[in-house]
Amino acid sequence: MSHSTEHTQRTLEFLQLAGMVLTDDERQRIEIASFGLPDYPISGLQLLTYVNSPRYCAKELVLLPGQTCPEHLHPPFDGTPGKQETFRCRWGEVYLFVDDDNLTPNDASGSKVCQVPEGSEAWYTCTRYILLKPGEQYTIAPNTRHWFQAGDKGAVVSEFSSESRDELDIFTDPRVNRLA
Repeated sequence: MSHSTEHTQRTLEFLQLAGMVLTDDERQRIEIASFGLPDYPISGLQLLTYVNSPRYCAKELVLLPGQTCPEHLHPPFDGTPGKQETFRCRWGEVYLFVDDDNLTPNDASGSKVCQVPEGSEAWYTCTRYILLKPGEQYTIAPNTRHWFQAGDKGAVVSEFSSESRDELDIFTDPRVNRLA
């Protein structure tokens, strides 16, 4: 079984655990995002985009246990302020790190809650987080740096946002190629 097939199958299993019912077409459209980094699946993300239009976007984001989506932001484009997104946890737990001084420091307990992928520490600058459990959500303002990491079981997160323009996302890590 190829990595792509294996990770697509795990993604489908996680979505089923979250109670998501997918059509055959949606199953075929699951995307494996390695971000062009050599350490997938440590860094990466699996996703399904239901709709993405100039008015709104809806996606399911699936993270394997401990998997990390690299730090990035959604800049202004075409006269818009950039993508605003709400993450709602459906299953598992996700640590959402955001450039927001009102959130909990990663080392508030004396030791770090999350570790960034080894060798990538320089490119993770957001050090405050909110832990999202099923039914909890957080809205990220446009043009705000953020990254996220799944808990021990993994996570399924629904994303509701304004238009998504992945090709415009700015990643802190210069090695990232979102469309790789």
